[in-house]
Amino acid sequence: MSTFSERTLKITDVDQAIYAYCHIYCTIVEESFYNGSDTTFAMNSSGGNEVNLKIEAFADEWGPEKILQVYDPKTGMRGVLVIDNTALGPGKGGIRMLPTVTTEEVFRLARTMTWKCALAKIPFGGAKSGIIADPKQMPEEKKMEIIRAFSRALKRVCPSLYVAAPDINTGENDMAVFAQENGSMKSATGKPAHLCVKPGVKCGIPHEYGSTALGVVQAAFTAANYVEHLDIDNATAAVEGFGNVGSFVVEYLTQIDVKVVAVSDSKGCIYNPDGLNYEKLLDVKTETGSVINYRPGKVLDNRELFELPVDILVPAALPDVINADNVERVKAKLVVEAANLPLRPRIEKALVDRGVFVVPDILANAGGVISSYAEYRGYNPKRMLELVQRKIRQNSVKVIETALNNDIELRDAAMNIAKERILKAAKR
Repeated sequence: MSTFSERTLKITDVDQAIYAYCHIYCTIVEESFYNGSDTTFAMNSSGGNEVNLKIEAFADEWGPEKILQVYDPKTGMRGVLVIDNTALGPGKGGIRMLPTVTTEEVFRLARTMTWKCALAKIPFGGAKSGIIADPKQMPEEKKMEIIRAFSRALKRVCPSLYVAAPDINTGENDMAVFAQENGSMKSATGKPAHLCVKPGVKCGIPHEYGSTALGVVQAAFTAANYVEHLDIDNATAAVEGFGNVGSFVVEYLTQIDVKVVAVSDSKGCIYNPDGLNYEKLLDVKTETGSVINYRPGKVLDNRELFELPVDILVPAALPDVINADNVERVKAKLVVEAANLPLRPRIEKALVDRGVFVVPDILANAGGVISSYAEYRGYNPKRMLELVQRKIRQNSVKVIETALNNDIELRDAAMNIAKERILKAAKR
């Protein structure tokens, strides 16, 4: 039943077990460990979409360690797992479910997780996985069948080498199904709060606690101390996005008395220089479907949010929102990257050259992965939130001080620290 080819540096007992296990449950389309050769992946005809990828185009001394593509003929599940680096611990990364998922995309996200976990100083490596499917075009039960099949296919590397989490189009219920099919509560984080090892003990910590946003606001609060002419007690802010991250960012900023004057969602941006009320924003979003129906306020195009005269700018939704077209019109003193890759490194440099203080995503939005670690360890939500605040504060100070002492950008300082921690762990 199984059809796969292999190129390997070393085969371990775990790897052999993968083959035996998947012979029963799934077809391994291809598994590879980078060895410097001209390796190409291709989903076979039974797996559907073809994915051709030359590993050497992006592989380096950091990884990836394993790339596993799986197919289950019974459910039609097609998926990919990239375990990038496990020097610090099992690879950590979410499962995204999209019809356009590619192996290269999953690898790049896994690499980001490698840096983010190392910088957060938690014992996780970097990984990511993807299921090639459109959940919006299938009934819920079909989606759950696919999640179960994916969980079975990865069981021999999860949770020993990979710990899953929610991502695009997967949530806490999917993580519950994944973990239950796997048989270990440690196989996934972001599970529902009612899912516990035993009643009230080592329960799931869903993203509804706002851990990512708490980290973002803690990073902003810490960074503000290093920004000239920025008084956090009298600061104004604009937040792009009012979803799982952005809505909590607005709430937490409001709690520390930062005046949020602009918020956007997919329909547009609402702006009021006198400030927006968080509770009212939440009600308007829930009742009407968009923040643009908030009153009083002026409705703007989404791209105008990034050009508003505010002290703090928080891109918390889409990638590449600050780019070559608008970078010169950003007026904020402090930009805190709550989303992943909201601006490219060269755009960060352009802002820094203009005197804008930029906190990169791998530092600012690490609250989510810290929360995952807390759940993995069995902490309760209160202890998790305390851990997020403490780690983000400590890491922000370390990165900023390193950058200032060495006259480099924050991203470069963050990367240097992350790489140093991985190298140190690899030598043990």
